[in-house]
Amino acid sequence: MSELDVVVSGLVFHDLVLGLPTAPRPGTEVWATDSAESPGGIANFAVALARLGLRTGLAAVFGADDLGDRVRDRLTHHEGVDLTLSRRLDGWQTPLTVALAYDNDRALVTRGTPPPLSADELITTPPAARAVAAHIGPWPNEWLAKSKAAGSVVFADVGWDPSERWDPQVLDQLQHCDVFLPNAGEAMSYTRTDTPDQALTKLAEKVPLVVVSNGDQGALALDAGTGERIAVPAHQVPAVDSTGAGDVFAAGIIAATLWGLPLAERVRFGALTAAISVTRYGGADAAPTWADLAAWHHDHPEDQSLAALVAEHGPGAPIGSATPRDQSGR
Repeated sequence: MSELDVVVSGLVFHDLVLGLPTAPRPGTEVWATDSAESPGGIANFAVALARLGLRTGLAAVFGADDLGDRVRDRLTHHEGVDLTLSRRLDGWQTPLTVALAYDNDRALVTRGTPPPLSADELITTPPAARAVAAHIGPWPNEWLAKSKAAGSVVFADVGWDPSERWDPQVLDQLQHCDVFLPNAGEAMSYTRTDTPDQALTKLAEKVPLVVVSNGDQGALALDAGTGERIAVPAHQVPAVDSTGAGDVFAAGIIAATLWGLPLAERVRFGALTAAISVTRYGGADAAPTWADLAAWHHDHPEDQSLAALVAEHGPGAPIGSATPRDQSGR
């Protein structure tokens, strides 16, 4: 495997998104107004990064079943994601998530079991990558520490805790990370705080850079080293489905960090990628391409920073031409 820009690891799902006019009620039937199928989970990260032109690798387990094969084919042949570090295993079902999208939000129903191989078993030596990203949780992620020691910028996200215990010990893994990218609900739950701003401050005690996404309220960021605090409003768009929007936001942050942009511009770019993604159904499917970004700039010519990004990093730009400002991601 040649050197990559980013390697991501986590659980991959097959996502089925159903757009509903109203919430379903017991004993009734609701007809979906639209639907989408695509890779989900950590694959949202991988697809969003690949569509932004980053050489992206994915370390994950796929079941040797129809859903797993469909997801693998989509990632490799349609999105250009490197699956060298991934494994296809017999006897384990690829997780399936049904996302019910209504009222500008979504509810998730998932069928699945924990994968039989951990990220540490998939990634036995640090990958040759400028950055790595993973969902942290109540499972070991020693490969993150190895990757950081090898010089990669380490990004971490965290998902919904089905037990709703929000064990604070999960945050101990942040000692191996440079950037933490939770959403507001996750950040407040893990830190036992009442506002996203309070959670941001608490998390900055554990990791050099924290970026908290907060849906239609925008995003917050705090650089623990410099004290720089950023608040970016959300773009007002006709949202239809927020499935995977947090992952797309995080991918935008990762890409903008590797391009060496200042913190405020990184957060604005992440907010823009997420805003575009919620205007259509699906998680990975909705991740914006450079054509989508160019179309946004055409409709919003006042955003000159986006014009510069399209010119420098869009189709035709030198691959891997930018480097991080420093190894903390700041």
